[in-house]
Amino acid sequence: MDKASEYLTVPQDEADAVSRLTVPPRRTGDYPSFYENFILGGIGVDRSEAGLVVCTFTVPARLTDKNGNLASGAIASLVDDIGYAVMHEGGIPMSVSVDMSISYLSNARAGDELEITSKLLGQKGAYSGTTVLFRNKVSGEIIAEGRHSLFSPRASKL
Repeated sequence: MDKASEYLTVPQDEADAVSRLTVPPRRTGDYPSFYENFILGGIGVDRSEAGLVVCTFTVPARLTDKNGNLASGAIASLVDDIGYAVMHEGGIPMSVSVDMSISYLSNARAGDELEITSKLLGQKGAYSGTTVLFRNKVSGEIIAEGRHSLFSPRASKL
């Protein structure tokens, strides 16, 4: 129990840094949100076509863990956002994530340039499946691979 408590304890300097963040109130219709800017800031879209999105991403220090590696939570957020982007259609209500599974295979550090490729695996009705692959652009090493399923509610005919 002591090890878990020690691991989960946030150092005072980090707690102070978080408490100094200024987050303006979000109003309906505001886009993008603080969260989206925080996670997606710095992503460049290299290629986008039906069923495929290829992005370049230089890992920012703000998304690293205490060991300096790209945080697993940041990877999960990117799988969610980029997995959604590959199947988004304008005019259709936003999809909700149903399931995600992520294999963390290697580490990426602040400053590493990654190529993130998202592919639409398929759609059946309102259900879609995507895969998101993170690869180090210099070494070619796979950092992580995620599978993401989403449900997109269609407008009611009532």
